[in-house]
Amino acid sequence: MKIKNVFNVMAVMALMFSFSTFAVAQSKLNVIATTEDLASIAAEVGGDHITVESIAKGYQDPHFVEAKPSFILKLQKADILILVGRELEIGWLPVLINQSRNAKIQPGAPGYLDASLQARILDVPSGQVTRAEGDVHPLGNPHYWMDPENGKIIAKEIFDTLVKMRPNERSYYEPRLNDFVSKVSAAEKRWLDMMAPYKGTKVVTYHRSFSNFADRFGLNVVGYVEPKPGIPPTPQHNLDLINQMKKDNVKIVLVEPYFDVKTPNAIGRDTGAEVLIMPPSVGGTKDVADYIKLFDSNINMLVTAIKKTSGK
Repeated sequence: MKIKNVFNVMAVMALMFSFSTFAVAQSKLNVIATTEDLASIAAEVGGDHITVESIAKGYQDPHFVEAKPSFILKLQKADILILVGRELEIGWLPVLINQSRNAKIQPGAPGYLDASLQARILDVPSGQVTRAEGDVHPLGNPHYWMDPENGKIIAKEIFDTLVKMRPNERSYYEPRLNDFVSKVSAAEKRWLDMMAPYKGTKVVTYHRSFSNFADRFGLNVVGYVEPKPGIPPTPQHNLDLINQMKKDNVKIVLVEPYFDVKTPNAIGRDTGAEVLIMPPSVGGTKDVADYIKLFDSNINMLVTAIKKTSGK
């Protein structure tokens, strides 16, 4: 009788161990992204096998994020950290990573993903970069996700990291990656068709957030509200920019949601240009809930404004 009881106990323990092992194997990977753009793409690839949230919100300037203690707590629990890179987060992320003391997400660790490494990067400065040139990024323009081709590359990098962490779940992540890439490719064709009649349209932007977007969709950025990246506009610069816009017949000014629109609106009044508050990130406005909607919203807004100002 005692032997039978021992076998029963052993069977129960084996069953409990089996359930415990299964639960561990099936636990979701905890992914923290620095921006909502990266979080949106990660959610597409990772599905319900991951939890994901972003540190910076789409309506915030990602260059300047307050390093809150709550972010350290999030990073302490992260299995994977996805960052924009190219020193976009240089002012706030390194201290958070260091203070998290999470070995999984330290630079060089398997859970540390710099999403820029395979992307097409524009505006890489030549020669030595100094503070006199403003907030110029020595590693190139970090707003590379504004090209949907780079969005597909980011998705592949996230897929590779997820598979590296969970090789047995490749068959789940792979069709999700392929589906996302297909959706972006189909949407990109639609966006390019919409923008084709307006190729070469001259625009002014506040910051250099739209370089990749302009390059992909055929816009010609002829000036910036900022005299140099991160440097507030001066009266003389505003006058020079207004004169240039009048000379070049520029009728579109693109402004990120986190900048003061007082100066752009004044420039718009003096030049007859439309001032568009155009988010460069998911979550920049309430209707931009995911990566594809970011481009849907911006392309529609832009085409409407070009038609209005050009009469085409």
